[in-house]
Amino acid sequence: MLKSISVALLLLVAAARVAGHDPGAPPPTWNREISRIVFARCAACHRPGGTSFSLLTYSDAQPRAAAIKAAVLSRQMPPWGAVKGFGDFRNDQGLTQEQMSLIADWVGGNAPKGNNPNALPPVPSFGVRGQDEMPAGGIMVTGEQTLDHSFTLDGLFPDRVPRGTTMQIVAVRPGGAIEPLLWLYAYRDSDRHPFLFRHAIRLEAGTIVRGVPRDASVRLLLKTEEKKADR
Repeated sequence: MLKSISVALLLLVAAARVAGHDPGAPPPTWNREISRIVFARCAACHRPGGTSFSLLTYSDAQPRAAAIKAAVLSRQMPPWGAVKGFGDFRNDQGLTQEQMSLIADWVGGNAPKGNNPNALPPVPSFGVRGQDEMPAGGIMVTGEQTLDHSFTLDGLFPDRVPRGTTMQIVAVRPGGAIEPLLWLYAYRDSDRHPFLFRHAIRLEAGTIVRGVPRDASVRLLLKTEEKKADR
């Protein structure tokens, strides 16, 4: 228990640490650096017609600069819902330390727009919500569960997680080796999305999945070619 708490604290401290901006580099501006971060990591929700207020233009973002910095440094935004470093996910939309540093320095420098409008990237286009964002099928896990057959795990989907829940999900292989899968921290069920591994994980029959509370349910998502075999 103490070891788990210590690891959690270390991960949270590491996530909050932001490297300083290189004093020899030009100060970050909206046109050059910040707009690219916002377009790539925030605009899917923060746009006209999105689920939150727009941040697509400098006039949208500049009045909210201090709030953006606070949300970014606390990792409230972009919403991810999991402890970084516990599992490796290809759809992780969280900011890198460098991106967090750029935003912090931009706000600390009075959030300049920049003098070169040609440095501003094109506004991204937004299609319909991807089908893989709300996946179907998979193996439902509630409480501790032993797998009765082998399969390749592509990711996990929190199907039902009470607000504020923290859970550390691991796979204990038959030989005793522990595979970290997903660590949800103060999760908001309203922001649910799949957590898709960068590299799929092969789990053998007899593997025990632990860490899902009995008042929650998480789906184990199989690789596409194995979905038909899972009935």
